[in-house]
Amino acid sequence: MTERNAIETRLPTRPREETGLAARLQAVRMPELLPPVWRERLTPRAPDGLSSRLLLLTVAFTLAVAALIIVPSAASFQERWLMDRLQAAELASVGVEALPYSAVEDSTAEQLLSIGGVQSVVVGEQGVRRLLLQAPNLPRAPELIDLRQRNVGARLLDPWKTLFGHPDRSLRVQAKPRYRSGDFIEILAPAQPLKLELKSFLLNSLTMSLLIAVVAGGLLYASLSYLVLAPLRRVTRSIERFAADPESPAETPSDRHDEIGRVERELARMQEEVRQSLRSRARLVALGEAVAKINHDLRNMLTSAQMASERLSSSSDPLVAKALPRLERALGRAAALARNVLEYGKSEEAAPQRQKMLLARAVAVAAEDAGLEDDGVRLIRDLPARLTVNADSDQLHRILVNLMRNARQAIESDPAREKKGRITVRAEARDGMVAVRITDDGPGIPERLAGRLFEAFVSGRASEGTGLGLTISRELAANHGGELRLLHTSPEGTTFELRLPA
Repeated sequence: MTERNAIETRLPTRPREETGLAARLQAVRMPELLPPVWRERLTPRAPDGLSSRLLLLTVAFTLAVAALIIVPSAASFQERWLMDRLQAAELASVGVEALPYSAVEDSTAEQLLSIGGVQSVVVGEQGVRRLLLQAPNLPRAPELIDLRQRNVGARLLDPWKTLFGHPDRSLRVQAKPRYRSGDFIEILAPAQPLKLELKSFLLNSLTMSLLIAVVAGGLLYASLSYLVLAPLRRVTRSIERFAADPESPAETPSDRHDEIGRVERELARMQEEVRQSLRSRARLVALGEAVAKINHDLRNMLTSAQMASERLSSSSDPLVAKALPRLERALGRAAALARNVLEYGKSEEAAPQRQKMLLARAVAVAAEDAGLEDDGVRLIRDLPARLTVNADSDQLHRILVNLMRNARQAIESDPAREKKGRITVRAEARDGMVAVRITDDGPGIPERLAGRLFEAFVSGRASEGTGLGLTISRELAANHGGELRLLHTSPEGTTFELRLPA
């Protein structure tokens, strides 16, 4: 073994890099070695559904238009060809009748017939048929074509009979004379010359029609592709990109004013709404995680506060005795809310434990917790005596407190107010439901927020509030089989309506 062979056996062999055409062929044979972009380009694809259908429809429609043009053109060509033979035969008949006794030698007759391209000429006048130029006997009976009275169907069908008819087919054609008197002039002509000329005419017409159809169809397809398909592809790409990554930058809609432009703008608007909804959900998830972390400590704090309130119950101070029930109710509701707060983080509220209760009592307790006082924002009650509702006491309390506290804070935050505000609560029973209206004389809700007031994290105050109060209240009302809605808002005040089962 030579030294070179020994080295080759010790060292691992390495294939040489192929370049040029061989490398490209190797890449095609092994597409997994290519980058993803090139693999995508080299992968064969079926034509786009809408584009291919549009192209097929364009071709079909242009061919149909070409057929509609060719069929009557063939009928007109055959009729012109026959009329030319008739006129030539008519002129020949005038020459024959100019001879003494209309006597024509056989050679002259043959020459006249060849000039006119006919085999026989007959003139009919006053019911008498006169044979002016006669040809030899024919192997087949000729087919009559009367140009004086023909329907549209026969005119359109005759050219195709000529094209696909028997080679020995002859035509006996009649028409009204133009250059002489008489009832009709009739010629006998072979169909083969007409067939050859008709084939040539149809071939030229078909070529020209196909050229026009291809140009017109191509222009139509290009126009539709530019005006319709390209924008639809852009919309499709925008939807696919949004589905893959909703936070990806939105594609700017075009400034078109047609249906495509409206679709692009509506799509951009809906995508932005979905982004906002996803962000709200993300904030809710983050809120739930944060509440889960502090929930344990909060419950311990509330337990300590409840123990302290129990010690205060033994105090003889009248002020403590007066405030203690309110403190105990607040601590009890806070503890219950802490126990159920994680369920709200899962977008679920506990089912209401309904009981019949006096609405006036529930409003009075909620007004205390909402901070309504005689020397501040006052509560005015206009409630029927003994009016009851069928509701969960804790959940109804949360709804009323949210509405009254929001109204009080809106009134107190109005810098232009000079007098104390008031909140009026009215109620009436109708159709098995109790409609409770909470009206304030505050500055009203900004117009930009009125339509989105019940969405999560939408608040009318920039410095305080999480924007969840009305969202929670509406959900609680819906769980009761009722509803909460904004009835009216203006610079003179705002009215909410809460509907609950009576």
